[in-house]
Amino acid sequence: MAQSRAPSLTRRVLRNVLWPLALTWLLGTAVATGVANYLTDQAFDRAMLDDAHAVSANIQAGERGPELLLSPREVTTVLFDEQEEVHFAVLRPDGSLIAGDPDLKALAPEGGTRYRFSDIAYHGKTLRAVVLSQEAPAAFSVVIAQTTRERAALVERLLFYALTPQLLLLALLAVWIWRGVRSDLRPLGALQHALDRRDADDLAPVAVVRTSREVERLGDAVNSLFERLGHSVAAQREFTGNVAHELRTPLAGIRALVDYGLGQNDPAVWREQLERVAKSEARASHLIDQLLALALADEAHAAQQRAPVRLAEVVERTVLRHLARADARGVDLGARGIDDDAGATVQANVALIEGILDNLIDNAFRYGGRTITVELAGTVLSVIDDGPGIPPEAQRDLLQRWAQGPAGLQLGKGAGLGLSIMARYAQLLGAGFTLQNDAVTGGLRASVAFGQPGGPGAS
Repeated sequence: MAQSRAPSLTRRVLRNVLWPLALTWLLGTAVATGVANYLTDQAFDRAMLDDAHAVSANIQAGERGPELLLSPREVTTVLFDEQEEVHFAVLRPDGSLIAGDPDLKALAPEGGTRYRFSDIAYHGKTLRAVVLSQEAPAAFSVVIAQTTRERAALVERLLFYALTPQLLLLALLAVWIWRGVRSDLRPLGALQHALDRRDADDLAPVAVVRTSREVERLGDAVNSLFERLGHSVAAQREFTGNVAHELRTPLAGIRALVDYGLGQNDPAVWREQLERVAKSEARASHLIDQLLALALADEAHAAQQRAPVRLAEVVERTVLRHLARADARGVDLGARGIDDDAGATVQANVALIEGILDNLIDNAFRYGGRTITVELAGTVLSVIDDGPGIPPEAQRDLLQRWAQGPAGLQLGKGAGLGLSIMARYAQLLGAGFTLQNDAVTGGLRASVAFGQPGGPGAS
């Protein structure tokens, strides 16, 4: 089943803008209609009341009661209206007719008022009527009623001349908004076309037309995403290449050991070859762990979260985690300065700090002597061993990938990644990473100084 297409942003913006405008216009139209009807009724009712007063002025008291002094022609002249039918009646208090139309009736005034307006039905027509009461010198009432065609026509003309310009302005406003919205959203279309035509391997920044803050933010977000993806892709490609390059030798060695063992019939030879295979597998696993750590370090800058970290607690946890291994190897592993500097706190990523300490301690296990000390001095972490140390001229080179010192080459351990990973971790933490030979033990002192990214030996 085909997926329904979402409405365009232009249409949604126009709908959200024009619908309220249209509703506002309709509400204004209803208000204008009510006002026009009210004012028109007021004007026509006042004219009709004046006619009633004109007739009332020509009635006087006679011997037989109130009498109309106007002849039918004169009444027609007084009540003449070219557009409307006008009817009148002069009535006694008992409702009997003095003059005019005998069956013209309307609601009488009440509440002490002299006149009252009402709508009546007369000979199948709807008329507007007014009743004017007179108490002295004779009691009578004058009823004037007329059709309302002219009123309706006047209201229609008022509404036409008042609302037509508004409707035209609303249409012009809709066109103007539509053109403006299309113009403002055109950079989004350009961005879409640029992304549609782009190859999947092309992560270069897209051109951002900074016509509005929203478009600018969207373009910057897309470019930021491309940048992060570029780092991730580069790290993955480098990781794949490193794995393919570095695993070729240990896997070939394992294959040779297996082939040789399969060609022998002596169980002692099999055991020897299996032990060698186990050692080679352990080296390959360690190499994979280091390559993964290096790849994660290259991507960590995009997802690193920092929080207050108490260095003494991290040192204590790390040392306790490695004590069993140290005991098994007969190595004296301890910590120094964690009681004096228990309050030292830095803004950092605890996983990266633990990764640095774990790898430095592991490095000391491999190449150090019989004593390893983790020292905390202020915001400087150091791992010190009593091994052979590293010549000063080789210390900076060992911070590069795939570089190994004489001890590593002699022992055949590692791949030259450990110290470069530590340098990268320190760089992500904004810290300085240094290597130097310790003046007391003669071994290697590897230090991470938080808040001091510079300095000799720093990555």
